[in-house]
Amino acid sequence: MDDFRLETDRLILREWREEDVDPFMAALDSDAVMRWLGGRQPRDHYVEVQRRRAQEQAEHGHSFWIMERRSDSAIMGFCGIRRGQHAGTPIYGLPELGWRLRADEWGRGYAKEAALAAMAWWRNDMPDDDRVIAYTVPGNAASWGLMIALGMTRRVEMDFDHPAFPVGHPLCRHIVYGVDRAA
Repeated sequence: MDDFRLETDRLILREWREEDVDPFMAALDSDAVMRWLGGRQPRDHYVEVQRRRAQEQAEHGHSFWIMERRSDSAIMGFCGIRRGQHAGTPIYGLPELGWRLRADEWGRGYAKEAALAAMAWWRNDMPDDDRVIAYTVPGNAASWGLMIALGMTRRVEMDFDHPAFPVGHPLCRHIVYGVDRAA
């Protein structure tokens, strides 16, 4: 039985299970979804994603949780809070809000609904952390547009080069947005 669960009007955010790997991959490993993330990935990648998210949940009590639609339990993507992963960057160790949504559900408010729930959870359950950040590549206007809609502001001083991409690669530079607890 899962220990973690957040519910919104239309969604459930919950811990990852091993059996989520294949339906998550089927729903989200598309050219459209993976455009700003380095492209489509093999199944082994998603097995590792599930393992890391489960480990984060066990160690920290939070992660990028599976996002399910309440009406039919369909996997919609993920959303949640984890600790910034990239050592040597300004975001390392900070609470990081992240989401990924299947392309056939874009434009229906699901990512915002899930992100608002995750931010409310952060405000209530992570009292020692005064700021939550989110990041994307400059070309991903939908993602940084959602950051703005969530009340986040650009933190230019925190922009960084993603270590997974060589300098000069179109996906190397990442822009950072954040919101302080008091906002």
